Amino acid sequence: MKNILVILGTRPEAIKLAPVILELKKDKRYNILVCNTEQQKELSNQTLEFFGIKADYKLDVMLPNQTLAGVQSRILDKLSVIYQNNKIDATIVQGDTMTVFCGALVSFYNKIPVFHVEAGLRSYDLFEPFPEEAMRQMTARLVDLHFAPTIKSEQALLNEHIDRKKIFLTGNTVIDALSCLSSSIIAESELVLYQKGIKLNDKLVLITAHRRENHGERLDNILDAITELTKKYTDHQFVIPVHPNPNVHDKIYKRLNAIENVILTEPLDYPKLVCIMKNAKLVLTDSGGIQEEAPTFGAPVFVMRYETERMEGVEAGFAKLVGADTNKIISEVSNILSKDKKETRLDGSKNPYGDGNAAKRITNIIEKFWEN
Repeated sequence: MKNILVILGTRPEAIKLAPVILELKKDKRYNILVCNTEQQKELSNQTLEFFGIKADYKLDVMLPNQTLAGVQSRILDKLSVIYQNNKIDATIVQGDTMTVFCGALVSFYNKIPVFHVEAGLRSYDLFEPFPEEAMRQMTARLVDLHFAPTIKSEQALLNEHIDRKKIFLTGNTVIDALSCLSSSIIAESELVLYQKGIKLNDKLVLITAHRRENHGERLDNILDAITELTKKYTDHQFVIPVHPNPNVHDKIYKRLNAIENVILTEPLDYPKLVCIMKNAKLVLTDSGGIQEEAPTFGAPVFVMRYETERMEGVEAGFAKLVGADTNKIISEVSNILSKDKKETRLDGSKNPYGDGNAAKRITNIIEKFWEN
């Protein structure tokens, strides 16, 4: 039996690795161990619970006002103990966080194969997004199996002279995760949202903002735009799940809490966020995962970043970069909100990020890895 350690620490990682974990667990030849570094403690544990997954290891690595170097050292130290005390045959990581890089690095130090889900995403600007662009580029040098979600990410790896035999085009597992939502879970989530005062109608706007590079003046510019839009479109409801980081949370509440058509909530669990995306007239975000999920529901996405490693959505017409430019955000969002929802919907069947079978492809590739 092969012991596979799956390392995650954030909600997006939990969402995107859950289909892989569940698929691998069907094969009795594998013993799947799940390690949650808890970079996002409540969000990641909550998401794993939704998928019926329990972490075998919880590392509790975060401290108040911790530096990047500080969290890196804590993750490395705590992961090292797991490898020292267990026979691990392979490591699976996903994406581009500090958890991903540290997981790959400790695995490399122990001469254990690394499998990277969602490999090959690139902006080629080390500070957009920061520090994620550096994390994923460094991780790529340590990986034995690269699971590229799109042709563009596959080509990026080839351009970096990664061995073609190690690269596999799989689609993005985030689309697989959407299929895990039962009708009863959706109905329950809709009821809870209704109780929060959120109207799942044709005039709903979803906004998320949390990225490190958008802290400070950029967030001020974004909030200026949102404030103006709420005044201009008083018949629309703007829902903002607020990230717990004080640099984001406190500023958003100070600026927007008193506005009548704004609903500020705690971070929403996965099914509730999907319910809002499914109904949103548009999405304004700096999140990576939402750029991939929203197209499934035909929602236009405006990305509050100056670079994105997910250009497939932009090129397919699902997304548009607006940065933290106040005037551009107001102009682009107004162009959608001034029209009826049915006029602005996109064809969700053309989502460029996957078909819902990525986890099965990944499991088959892992099986062949050991056969060879």
